[in-house]
Amino acid sequence: MRAESPVVVVANRLPVDRVTDPDGTTRWQRSPGGLVTALEPFVAGRGGAWVGWSGDAGQAPEPFESGGMSLIPVELSEEEVDRYYEGMSNASLWPLYHDVVEKPEYHRTWWDTYVQVNKRFADRAAEVAGEGAIVWVHDYQLQLVPAMLRQRRPDLTIGFFLHIPFPPYELFTQLPWRSAIVEGLLGADLVGFQMPSAASNFVQLARRLHDLPTRKEFIQYDGRTVTARAFPISIDAEAFDGLASSPEVVSRAAEIRKELGDPDRIILGVDRLDYTKGIAVRLNALQELLEDGVVEAPSTVFVQVATPSRERVEHYVHMRETIEQQVGHINGIFGTLGGPAVHYINQSVPREELVALYRAADVMLVTPYRDGMNLVAKEYVAARGDLGGALVLSEFAGAAAELKQAFLVNPHDIAGLKAQLLRALRVEPEESAKRMRAMRRHLFKNDLDHWASSFFAALKAQA
Repeated sequence: MRAESPVVVVANRLPVDRVTDPDGTTRWQRSPGGLVTALEPFVAGRGGAWVGWSGDAGQAPEPFESGGMSLIPVELSEEEVDRYYEGMSNASLWPLYHDVVEKPEYHRTWWDTYVQVNKRFADRAAEVAGEGAIVWVHDYQLQLVPAMLRQRRPDLTIGFFLHIPFPPYELFTQLPWRSAIVEGLLGADLVGFQMPSAASNFVQLARRLHDLPTRKEFIQYDGRTVTARAFPISIDAEAFDGLASSPEVVSRAAEIRKELGDPDRIILGVDRLDYTKGIAVRLNALQELLEDGVVEAPSTVFVQVATPSRERVEHYVHMRETIEQQVGHINGIFGTLGGPAVHYINQSVPREELVALYRAADVMLVTPYRDGMNLVAKEYVAARGDLGGALVLSEFAGAAAELKQAFLVNPHDIAGLKAQLLRALRVEPEESAKRMRAMRRHLFKNDLDHWASSFFAALKAQA
């Protein structure tokens, strides 16, 4: 592939998934998810390229065109998937960056593979980027790519965006390879974070760990100025709003209420099955409210959608078993012949069904111990064009800084969580509509397109 792309996105995954049709033929299908929606117009509209892994271990397919973009697959062997992705990325960095909710593991073989894979991504990006191109690197799996890329192609303008939290100095410095990660990120011209506090953490690390001169969001490094700033990610609010108010979804939401036995109140949780999400704590809160007799099943039901995730990582297997036992315990004590107190769905749910659940739910419960943003909270608000529903949201989700009219909670304080959940269940329609209207106003002004275009504009200004 010739080096001619004026814009290159580098991410762990390509924006397409390989699907096999019933007749056995395989094809590429656009991946669901916000990142692809946000970045496709920027890349495709400029004849750009996207560098990423196809999702299958073994030999990578040849580069191909899709959706107006050149897609450049990166090869990963089974061992590399195991060490770089499941090991270093998800068992070392992920727990460290999420306040050590689970203890991170550090293995030198994982780190060596992480370096090797990051080099491969940097090589592929360097090959396809045109002279003076803009390259936007994404997320914690590829934190060494900016510096590696700058070494190969000093003519490029390089941006990096971290989609998860970035820890404070005291936590980050546990990492045996802390200096290499900071140096990797300093290869970028612009380093973007979800929250201002994360950007400050990074600036402080550069100053304290590397003794670099810093001022506000600017770091002087290697004769350049590196900028570290917050760009809170969002969703396509218009699309969610349109889908949620479509006759099919409105009718499906009414059906869902019927299928659940027409309860007075439906509480909803929607998460990837992950220990950072605080699923167990909301089950504890519900169980105590049922025990206290202030909430009764089946007049109040809880629906928890927990999408399977990282099923080869031990923490996740154990957590899934614990949650399933907890659901069984609550239903054994408080379920009735009329139905269970908790409806637990451990599978992926189609987007239309998810939006119908948002529309049907009286209370959305989002209780992560730490979350970079949490787009589910934003999706719920975008889906409530009827101004119904109430959002109970952890203070430790990035979204809490924006959705200030939610019922904010500390997930470590179960008494406080119970009190706020009760408030949300009993809130007057006028008050909940007022809260929802204010959150929607903010969300529609700061949508996905605003996030991508503001980062892109700031990056171009660095060129």
